[in-house]
Amino acid sequence: MTLGRGPRHELVRAGRIVVTAGLVVGSGGNFSARATDSDECWVTPAGSWLDELSPDGLSRVRISDGATLAGPPPTSELALHLATYRARPDVSAIIHLHPQALLLLDALDEPVRLVTTDHRFYVRRVGRTPFHPPGGTEVAEAAAEAARDGTDCVILGNHGCSVLADSVDLALKRALNLEEAARLTYAALALGRADAMRAVPPQWPGSSSVSV
Repeated sequence: MTLGRGPRHELVRAGRIVVTAGLVVGSGGNFSARATDSDECWVTPAGSWLDELSPDGLSRVRISDGATLAGPPPTSELALHLATYRARPDVSAIIHLHPQALLLLDALDEPVRLVTTDHRFYVRRVGRTPFHPPGGTEVAEAAAEAARDGTDCVILGNHGCSVLADSVDLALKRALNLEEAARLTYAALALGRADAMRAVPPQWPGSSSVSV
């Protein structure tokens, strides 16, 4: 199946949003998107500034063997994206970022508290992997394994996060809510009240009819 223009433009929009939201320092992050039932994906190029992406400047890669089909050399974290797509056929978009509040909590061994209905609706639960060097097969395989059970937000120890969805827009919403939850958790820690935070019950939302 040939990828249409939609996913590429969504990746460009997502790049501008995460930079504006302060989730990225320098070129710290990479995105990808694939079409339904496709063995190809669009990936951000190596060293790219996420607020300067263009639809025609993305790398086109085959998922099954990692071959670059068009565009510049892909991100050094290509293996991370491909391993997750292979493990999760339902995933059509991956946002990998290095958000500061989330990584600070992880370095302190503090869990992210999901304290709003948006956090529970979008993030649902947070997985974690130990530290593995960026760009290698170990971190790629660990991230894919952590997401295999349906977890869509995975913290990569001392590195970043991998956020998954069936669209770029949903992955972006999850990434934004994950970092907001981390920032609220950090604020509660600074107040000495983290243990007193009320979490949204894990069973919410209880039906697909819930709209947030």
